[in-house]
Amino acid sequence: MKKLPPLDAFILRQPSTDQGTLGVLTIPEVNFKCFTIELPWLDNANGISCVPIGIYKLILRWSDHWKSYVYQFVRVPGRTAVQAHWGNVAGDKSKNFKSHSKGCVLLGSMVCQIWGQLAVGNSKNTFRKFLAATYGRDLLLEIREA
Repeated sequence: MKKLPPLDAFILRQPSTDQGTLGVLTIPEVNFKCFTIELPWLDNANGISCVPIGIYKLILRWSDHWKSYVYQFVRVPGRTAVQAHWGNVAGDKSKNFKSHSKGCVLLGSMVCQIWGQLAVGNSKNTFRKFLAATYGRDLLLEIREA
């Protein structure tokens, strides 16, 4: 069976804050759209910063940690284990905010507050819809600033 080409995906990010970096993820070919939250920009430091602006290939893989499929970023400069998965908050822990991210992109259907901080909501359900929409195809994701 012939492998389908990657889906083009885009994250348009808002300015970073200590509570996280919001964005909107779109995949036009499959009519998918959701919100994202990442860690604040901290000079691309592994595990504590959002992903640098750029274009990345993402591949579907099984995660023993999440007991689920996730999308793994391929070759983020200076980084390891960057993924797209579910979670709600991505604040700067050094400033006493909570985070479900160690440098990953978290998906949700709404922007809200959880524990008094910026968050995305309905994340697990949104991630399931994301997996269904992509149907396991690789992604070519462009991250850019608004």
